[in-house]
Amino acid sequence: MADIESVKKEYETILSQLSDPELISDWPACNASRSDAGREKFKILIKRKEFLEKIIKINEEIEEIEDKIKENKIIISAKEDQELISLAEIEIGQFGEKQRILEKELENLIKEKENELRPSLDNKHPMGQAVIIEIRAGAGGEEASLFAGDLFRMYSKYALTQGWRQKTLDSRPSEIGGFKEIIFELKNGDVFSKMEYEGGVHRVQRIPKTEKVGRIHTSTASVAVLPKPKETEIKIGPNDLKIDVYKSSGPGGQYVNKRMTAVRITHLPSGLAVTSQTERNLQQNRENALSILGARLLERKTIIETEKMGNRRKTQIGGAKRAEKIRTYNFPQDRVTDHRVKKSWHGIEKILNGEMEPIIKILQKLNLASAE
Repeated sequence: MADIESVKKEYETILSQLSDPELISDWPACNASRSDAGREKFKILIKRKEFLEKIIKINEEIEEIEDKIKENKIIISAKEDQELISLAEIEIGQFGEKQRILEKELENLIKEKENELRPSLDNKHPMGQAVIIEIRAGAGGEEASLFAGDLFRMYSKYALTQGWRQKTLDSRPSEIGGFKEIIFELKNGDVFSKMEYEGGVHRVQRIPKTEKVGRIHTSTASVAVLPKPKETEIKIGPNDLKIDVYKSSGPGGQYVNKRMTAVRITHLPSGLAVTSQTERNLQQNRENALSILGARLLERKTIIETEKMGNRRKTQIGGAKRAEKIRTYNFPQDRVTDHRVKKSWHGIEKILNGEMEPIIKILQKLNLASAE
């Protein structure tokens, strides 16, 4: 297969680049700009290498299965032992099914091969970049907080199917089990390329658990998808920060930790303030808060640059704003509708259980088409 040969060739090239002493020599502390560039190139090469390894491994599994199928066909054609023939026929069916699954997976990976490190539409954020996702309950009171929790679990389960790593940076649980707000990070994969179109207002139509009459309510939650900045993208000086510590609290305001472990960081030049209280360790909460702050500062910088560019991004799906209604989850009709692409999917429980790939693929396809 020509595509596999090109993958193997690129893989060997990357191995050669990673062993190049000049790549590592770009890292000396005496030359900060070269050091940053060297580290960034190294990270990109490692990500690409891991991606190509996945393709090569699946192809090798397919080749092994093909060999086993051939062996079984030889047994069948020999017509010597009926019991062996029966076992061979069963194994051919089993191997054939596994082969079809692996070939589909390989096909999807091959399609992603050229885009795996392709920049997003604003040429700022590679598809392998980590993201910070903020989900906030909107209109609808406690039902909105429950819906925010549903969205968080949907993304968490989808992340699990993708092999991404997840970390909660901050949260404000509600009294009945949802979230007034939750902020978390996703990384280790093509996170940004798949999650960048989730930003906006999500709407749910259903009978709330708290509803006694059986009326359908409409509630909302907002989702913001913020690329996590690299070290070179956002510079935050220690003198730009005001750091306050306080006691962590849970739903209802009760203290869940008697020590001063929660952190509030205010960025003095911009006035942005962020908090984190999910960890029992003050330093970890501080790092979480700095991650959130960096992502919000990068978002602000991107917005300013986008406004300077005019209306180019307004025609693109990826340009969803925090206040733009993008999707409705209609429980009575078992339907999820994305208003940007004017398309609906049935099986709402499966989607909320993390089976989002069909929606993600449509958004990716149409957005890439609009960029060409």
